[in-house]
Amino acid sequence: MNIRNQLQRNQLAIISLLVALTALGYNTWRNELSEHNRTVRAAGFEMLAHIAELQRITFLAHYDRDTAGGNPRKGWTEVLIMQDLAELMPNQVQMGVAELASAWESNWQNLGQNDGSIEPIEAATDKLRIAIQKTLRELD
Repeated sequence: MNIRNQLQRNQLAIISLLVALTALGYNTWRNELSEHNRTVRAAGFEMLAHIAELQRITFLAHYDRDTAGGNPRKGWTEVLIMQDLAELMPNQVQMGVAELASAWESNWQNLGQNDGSIEPIEAATDKLRIAIQKTLRELD
C-alpha cells in the first residue's frame, strides 16, 4: 500500500487531528491573552485606587496643611506602590508613573507653601489616570 492510499483511508483522522491541534493552539493563545488582560485590569484598578490616595495625601498636605494625613512619607509609599504595579502595565502607563514620581520628588517638600508645587503633581496624576483608563478600555 502506498502513502497516497494510506492518506485517503485515514483522511478523517488526519483532519480531526489538525482541527484538534488548531483548537488547542487557539485555546492556549486565548487563555494567555485572558490572563494578561486580568493582570493588567487588576493592576490598573489598584493603581487608580493608589492615585486617589496620593491625591488625598497631596490635598491634605497642601490645602489643609495636615502634617499627619498629608505626611509625604505616605505619598512616597503610594508612588512606590504605583511604580511596582506599573511593571505589569504597558509603556504609556510606565512613563506616566515615572513622570508622577519625578513630579512628586521635585515638589512634595513645598506642598502647603507654594501653589506651584501642587500643579505638577496634579498634572502628572491626571495624565496617569487617563493613561490607565485608556489602557483598561483597550483590553480585549
